[in-house]
Amino acid sequence: MMRMNLKFLILFLCITLVFVTFSVWIRCGGEITPFPKAYKGETIISKSQGLALTENSGLEEIDCHINGEYTVSCRREADEVYIPFSFIHKYFEIYGKLAKYDDTERFEWSHSYSKVYYPKGKYDPKGVFLYFENYNVELRERVKCISGTEGVPISTQWEVQGYYYPTQIAQFGLSHYSKNLTEPEPRFKIIEDGSAHRANWSGIVVRENGVVKFSSQAGGIITLNLDHVLDFIMSVDLQLSYKDNSSLVVVLQNREKFETWIIHYSCQAPMIFSQDAEVYYKINCEEGEWTHLTRDLLVDLQKGLSIQNKPKKKFSRSKYKVTKIILEGQGKLDNLTMATSRHLDQFYAAANWLVHHQDPATGGWLNIVRRRWGPPGMKDLLPGWLSAMGQGHGISVLARAYHTSRDPIYLKAGLEALRPFHTLSENGGVLAKFFGGYPWYEEYPTQPSSFVLNGFIYSLIGLYDLLTLAPKENRNEAKVLFEQGMESLKKLLTLYDSGSGSFYDLRHLSLGSAPNVARWDYHATHVNQLLLLATIDNSTIISSTASRWIRYMSGKRAPHN
Repeated sequence: MMRMNLKFLILFLCITLVFVTFSVWIRCGGEITPFPKAYKGETIISKSQGLALTENSGLEEIDCHINGEYTVSCRREADEVYIPFSFIHKYFEIYGKLAKYDDTERFEWSHSYSKVYYPKGKYDPKGVFLYFENYNVELRERVKCISGTEGVPISTQWEVQGYYYPTQIAQFGLSHYSKNLTEPEPRFKIIEDGSAHRANWSGIVVRENGVVKFSSQAGGIITLNLDHVLDFIMSVDLQLSYKDNSSLVVVLQNREKFETWIIHYSCQAPMIFSQDAEVYYKINCEEGEWTHLTRDLLVDLQKGLSIQNKPKKKFSRSKYKVTKIILEGQGKLDNLTMATSRHLDQFYAAANWLVHHQDPATGGWLNIVRRRWGPPGMKDLLPGWLSAMGQGHGISVLARAYHTSRDPIYLKAGLEALRPFHTLSENGGVLAKFFGGYPWYEEYPTQPSSFVLNGFIYSLIGLYDLLTLAPKENRNEAKVLFEQGMESLKKLLTLYDSGSGSFYDLRHLSLGSAPNVARWDYHATHVNQLLLLATIDNSTIISSTASRWIRYMSGKRAPHN
């Protein structure tokens, strides 16, 4: 009996001890709360407002009065105050997110959302252009579509109807040139070449001299049934009859939802038109003339649906297939191929556009839209203005096109593109003088001058590309322009340093307005450009500025007095 009583007593004492221990643990902060325990002097920031406070959390609501202007709801624990991160994010333009690693959750804080790309060696104009292998120009929202007649982007950045923007076209070319060097060899499948590879068309076609001749009017519908997946870059040589409104039609299907879409590449279609499940693109159809067509079918579908203002779809290539190709009207066809990529085709589309659309009077690529830019007091840029960034990018494309093809037409256009660098911006060129002194190549040739930094550096890179890749006898002009531009950069670079970031331009000096602080993606562009220049010029001012600006992206600031 005594043993039984002793057992009950021991059990009771154990239960009491557990209860007391648990109570002490709760009171000492053992309760899991949304706010971590702070060391003295630290301020811990919550991810969001409105989290429920537990009775034993030790936290109480308190108002935070911000600079005498407004109030936000905060939390207090003893002498520590916790401020919602949703407020901090907007107030200081910093970024954070909850992340989970191996079932452990943590909060990750960053001052910048952009990335620095460190060069692997000295910049080589024959290689990739900066980090443009990561660019997908055609997928940008401000790109209406890829033209069916020119094979380059049509922009809506400053005009909703769409127009050719030389800077964006050159970026499209540089991106595909860079991808061609960095991505695996593409996979090709020849569907029809009129000789060795013969497709099983359902209608009447005639193969003659290695070319497929067709007439759907004479032989009914001409269809090729396919079950082709993953390879969505179609290339084909076509000679279509305009008067018969001939077309090449591609049918796509979602393999999961069995939705079907039809893309028409037609002689008499608008630039781009879309209705319901059908998309139309205008292509070149000159009687008796061949045209080479390279199309990313999923990009064409995506752009067609976007102009209908339909909800955006994620076009995962693994979910789609090409089910049919249909020939309508009359014409000829050759070299019908499907591939995973055709980067050089797309690169040369940009290079050829630059050759064919270069203004003979100026050597420049005219921007045909009005550009309303800058604060009050800075005049609009009227249609027909030139951009040093567009000139520099265009030269970078043409120098690479000459290097890879040795076709002198690209070299000639690249040399002609130097002419605007000698003409003052007020006279239709891109040259400005900083307070009458240092030469500066203007991305936006505004009045008064704005001295945009990233566009100026892009123009320097274009000049360097040309002076490196052109024959020796053609290098001197680009060399002089590059060297005088580099001298200006070294003298003026520190004017763009804000102490915690960089300035996009110098309007605060030329116009006396508030500074135009570069957002983080432009600041990162400045850093990446300087890191590239530091590989070809050992000036301390370039490398030290790049290092300091990198530290700004981690929240470091210049010291104060």
